[in-house]
Amino acid sequence: MAKKRILWQLFPTYLLITFTAIFTVGWYALDSLRDFYYDRTAEDLKTRAWLVEHDVLKTSPSLDSKLLNKLSRELGGKTNSRITIIDPSGHVLGDSHEDPSRMNNHSDRPEFKPALKGGIGTSIRFSNTLEERMMYLAVPLIYEGKIKGVVRTSIPITFIDHALRSVEIKIASVGLIVGLLAAGISLMVSRRISRPLEKMKSVAESISRGERNEELSIQSDSIEICALADAFNQMVSQLDKRIRTITVQRNEREAVLSSMVEGVLAVDAQELLLSMNHAAARLIGVDPGQAEGRPIQEVIRNPALLKFVSHTLKGRKNAETDLAIGNEKYLQAHGAVLQDSQGQAVGAVIVLNDITRIRRLETIRRDFVANVSHELKTPITLVKGFVETLLQGALGNRDEAERFLKIIEKQINRLDAIIEDLLSLSRLEQNSDGSEIILGKTRVKDILESVIQDCELKASDKNSTLHLNCEEDLWAQVNPALLSQAVINLVDNALKYSEPNNRVEIEVSKNTSEVVIGVQDWGCGIDSNHLPRLFERFYRVDEARSRKFGGTGLGLAIVKHIAQAHRGQVSVDSTPGKGSRFSIHLPIA
Repeated sequence: MAKKRILWQLFPTYLLITFTAIFTVGWYALDSLRDFYYDRTAEDLKTRAWLVEHDVLKTSPSLDSKLLNKLSRELGGKTNSRITIIDPSGHVLGDSHEDPSRMNNHSDRPEFKPALKGGIGTSIRFSNTLEERMMYLAVPLIYEGKIKGVVRTSIPITFIDHALRSVEIKIASVGLIVGLLAAGISLMVSRRISRPLEKMKSVAESISRGERNEELSIQSDSIEICALADAFNQMVSQLDKRIRTITVQRNEREAVLSSMVEGVLAVDAQELLLSMNHAAARLIGVDPGQAEGRPIQEVIRNPALLKFVSHTLKGRKNAETDLAIGNEKYLQAHGAVLQDSQGQAVGAVIVLNDITRIRRLETIRRDFVANVSHELKTPITLVKGFVETLLQGALGNRDEAERFLKIIEKQINRLDAIIEDLLSLSRLEQNSDGSEIILGKTRVKDILESVIQDCELKASDKNSTLHLNCEEDLWAQVNPALLSQAVINLVDNALKYSEPNNRVEIEVSKNTSEVVIGVQDWGCGIDSNHLPRLFERFYRVDEARSRKFGGTGLGLAIVKHIAQAHRGQVSVDSTPGKGSRFSIHLPIA
């Protein structure tokens, strides 16, 4: 944008302010006057409508169309307004200016809908019947506590427009005269201010470009402007040195803070936020540009962090604590007091470290150790107990000894299954990125047909059937052995938790981004509060029932890790009493 003289910056501004004030006052006056006229007209129409309602109920409570049309014309002539009576469906029963049979249905009229709900509806619009702008007001026609229809009254509002137009002309004339006077005064004031300031502006621009060769000299009758010129010369000399120093220090500090992974924020003694790096803004979830200079209570909504900041400001030693931000983020906070040269506390620096991943890993490790200990302890306890029983003399009873040995064998097999599943999980986690898993283009139906053959015997034991729905020419980049293991686990679970004489369906679908293998059963189903944790190690919906079927509690966890090894994911949809659908999503690319 081209530069202008200060005169032409001040003068138009004064004019703009003057004419804006005149226009605003005039517009507000006209708008208030218009609202006043409209309010008075609406009150008048409401009074007429209630009177018409009284006459309608008195003359024809049954809402006879002929009587109401005659009544509308009589009342319309007496009140010099248009009266319309409408039934609840929007059909016009009577009108003072038009034959009701020729009129359209009025159910879509804006004033009709509120009235039909028991309120008062108003609108202003152009009437095609009378060919002029009208104000409409509708009230409900209530008889014996029920809304039998709507009474609408209306009158032209052209008289209001004529009255306002006359006022507009008068306001415009007065405003023009006042504006011309203000323009003359503004021009004189602008010239007196602009002449010395234009020279100062010119010198300041040359200084900003580094072209200052001589001191600023201004000849003016104004003491203030002369003093301003002297102060300006002194300021420029000192400012140049300080700006260079501050710029260097600021750049160094911002470079250090921006490169830090830890979040750093500084507050003063009044708990106003002085600065915050991007890492701290990301951890807390705020905008650093809008946060600086504001009270920390307005920026941070975490009570524990606010309490820690307050505790750090009040103390003299470094403070440290762990904080929870929301339900999923954990921070380790370190606080140190900032002191001036006299040793007075002037603020505090808080350093935040994100320890969410560490906490999550600790929780996973703790839960895993507890679950493994629990799962291993049960069979070991049983084996130990039966071995002690055999050693104490039960070996002499062949039948009892044989029964005990079968139980021991079953528990040892269970231990072996748990350990084997744990080893499988360990191998899958080591190859979670898929780097050591060999994937090849394989026909999906061949893998699933092999799964059905492996599970056919177990299905026949429960008189259940397995159905496969898969296209012949559907290929995917998979590891056949791992994918087969995952689907077998899902089919095995579907058979376990379904009643006999049922069926399990394996369905494969494909879209633009993935191949989905779904295993559907119509068994007992799973409650929705268990679904988020269903693929965790050793998580059981019903522990007694799971152990009854011989499960290790690791099958679904193995399915999830196999899907992740293929860079895919798993999902589940289930309704209690109606069955479950487990799906493996394999990406095409």
